[in-house]
Amino acid sequence: MKPKQILSPKLDVVFQSIFGEVGSEDITKSFLENILNEHIDSVDLSRNPILRREFVNDKLGILDIVAKINDDYFCNIEMQCASKDEIIERILYYWARSYSNQLTAGKNYNLLHKSISILIADFTLKSLKDLPYHTSWKIIEENFRTTILTDKLQIHIIELPKILKLQNENDELLDWLFFLVNPKSARVVEKMKTNKALKQAIEKLEKISQDEKMQRIAELRLKAILDENSARYDGFKE
Repeated sequence: MKPKQILSPKLDVVFQSIFGEVGSEDITKSFLENILNEHIDSVDLSRNPILRREFVNDKLGILDIVAKINDDYFCNIEMQCASKDEIIERILYYWARSYSNQLTAGKNYNLLHKSISILIADFTLKSLKDLPYHTSWKIIEENFRTTILTDKLQIHIIELPKILKLQNENDELLDWLFFLVNPKSARVVEKMKTNKALKQAIEKLEKISQDEKMQRIAELRLKAILDENSARYDGFKE
């Protein structure tokens, strides 16, 4: 029996259940391959908590996904619905934390591997207003802009509102992003016929949408996001 109401996959707790739980490796592998534009052999999701087995209150804390790619480097993925002024500083902090946590005291710096941070924002960033929906960032020499200092820092930012005018483009990453925006859209229903991982994501979304505990967690999470956005708006009025 299909649920009467499908939970929103762009709600961070739902997003984490779809892409962050052990058993979702094929889903997350396909999603990341399209974001990073590279082939991935394996994805390890064992470092993420299973939210449906833990108590989650109605405070808006930090929810992200840690994926180990090819048993080599780490990728941090955050789905963010609440607009934040300090979002760039936040994603830089996540990257720095992920990168530095690889090294314990007394270890050599050459043991540090590449670290990737991915932000999927359900809002547009003012500083990126004239850029495409998906931007990739590295450290590049400022004057000549031809040399990248290192491949160990990589940040991807995806702004969901920008994809709405691109729905006719033939782009598999857009298929995934439209799934986040509206999993019942005609585009997603059509694409799942040929995209096995996308079909698995839809089936998992339908399954967790029937979970009463998950429904309650999602309800509390949405309330927290709405409360935070409302508090920000009240602050602007003052």
